[in-house]
Amino acid sequence: MSQLSPPDLALYRAVDEVLHYLWDPIGVASIPGARDEYHGYLPHIFGMLKNGSVEDELAEYLSGVATNRMGLSARPDHDRAIARHLLNWKAALSEQQGQ
Repeated sequence: MSQLSPPDLALYRAVDEVLHYLWDPIGVASIPGARDEYHGYLPHIFGMLKNGSVEDELAEYLSGVATNRMGLSARPDHDRAIARHLLNWKAALSEQQGQ
């Protein structure tokens, strides 16, 4: 990861937390050794947020990862809720930083 500005680093960390503790499609949030399990998806989702992706786009990406890459059953309502969380974090951090 290249050097991020403090506002971008705050968003990146928030995305990491949401993916690990809330999205957690394989149920590893309580396993300390699995803290980096979703790091491979983190840069892409962070980029989607930075580039203005909307809830549907984020939810579709999350669903695609879970079903196509992990072989899990679709959970569209859950993925939509996670997309909303991500967008809410982005908005809250932007507001906090006066952007």
